[in-house]
Amino acid sequence: MAKKKVISNDNNNDIKIPNTELARLWRIPFSDETEQPKVESALRERIKELNCLYGVSQLAERHFNSLDNLLEELVSFLPHSWQYPDITCARIVFKETTYKSEGFKITEWRQSSRIYVYSEPVGEVAMFYLEERPPADEGPFLAEERALLDALADQIGTIATRISAEMELQDINKQLSLERKAIQESNTALRTVLTRIEEEKNEIYRDIKTNVDKVIMPILLALALELPQTQSKYVEMLKTNLEEITSQFVRHLSNSYHSLTPTEITICNTIRNGMRTKEIAQIRGVSMATINRHRENIRRKLKITNNDVNLATYLQSSMWEEKTKF
Repeated sequence: MAKKKVISNDNNNDIKIPNTELARLWRIPFSDETEQPKVESALRERIKELNCLYGVSQLAERHFNSLDNLLEELVSFLPHSWQYPDITCARIVFKETTYKSEGFKITEWRQSSRIYVYSEPVGEVAMFYLEERPPADEGPFLAEERALLDALADQIGTIATRISAEMELQDINKQLSLERKAIQESNTALRTVLTRIEEEKNEIYRDIKTNVDKVIMPILLALALELPQTQSKYVEMLKTNLEEITSQFVRHLSNSYHSLTPTEITICNTIRNGMRTKEIAQIRGVSMATINRHRENIRRKLKITNNDVNLATYLQSSMWEEKTKF
C-alpha cells in the first residue's frame, strides 16, 4: 500500500497546493482502480466540499452588506464540510474580531489559511479536530480540504474587499448628499437675501422719488417763478438732474452697464429725452466736441459702435434691456 503524502504546517504558515497538483484535486477514483466503498466515500467528500463553496456564495448574497453577519454564520457552517464533521470546529479571525463555532476548542490537530484584503493579511480561517484521526495528506486533513480552506480564505478576502468598497462608496455618497443639501440650503438663503436686498433698494428708490416729487419739485417750481429769466435756467437744470436721479431708465442702465460713468449715464438720459448735442453741451457747460466724445464712448460700451443704429432710438427702445439678458 502506497504511503500517503503528508504536508507539514509548521509555525502556522500558510500551505498552498502547487499549480502542478491542482488538476489532481477532487479526483474521483474509477471503479476499476479501487474498491466501491472508497469511491462512494470520495464522492461524498467532494459533494460536501462543493456544497461548502456554494453555501459561501449563498451567504455572501444573503449578507451582501454585513461582513460581521456573514462570518458569524459561516463559522458555524464550515465544520459540516470537513471529513469528520462531528469532531470538527472552526474559528475565523478578522482584524480585531474572532468568530467561533459551537464547542470550539484549540487542539494540536489544526489547519489554517490566512485572509488577505488589498494584499495585506487581516486574519485567518482555522479548522480543528477535537480528537485524533488517522494521518492523511496534512496531518489528519486531506489535500482537498487544504485547497478548500485556501479557497474559503480567498473568498472571504474578496467579499470583505467588496463590502469595504461598497460601504466606503455609500459613505462618500452620503457625504456628497449632505454637502449638496447644504449648498442648496445656502443658495436658497442667498436668494432670499438677494431678494430682500432688491426689495429694500426698490423701497429706497420709491421713497426718494416720492420725496423729490412731493417736496423738492414744488419748491423748485415756486423758485423758478421768483427768479429772473437769466437765472431760471439753473433751476431747470436742477429739476432735470433730480428727474434723472429718480428715473427708472437711469437706474436700470446703471445696473446693466457698470462700465458707464455717472456723466455718461446722465448724457444717455438726456439723449433718450430727445436733446441734441448742442443743447446737452449748453446745459452741462462744455463744448460740443466733449459731448461727441462722450457719445462715442457710450456707443463703444453699449457695443453698438459698428451698428447702423441711432443712439437716441437705441436708448428709447428696449433693445439695450434685451441685450443685457444674454
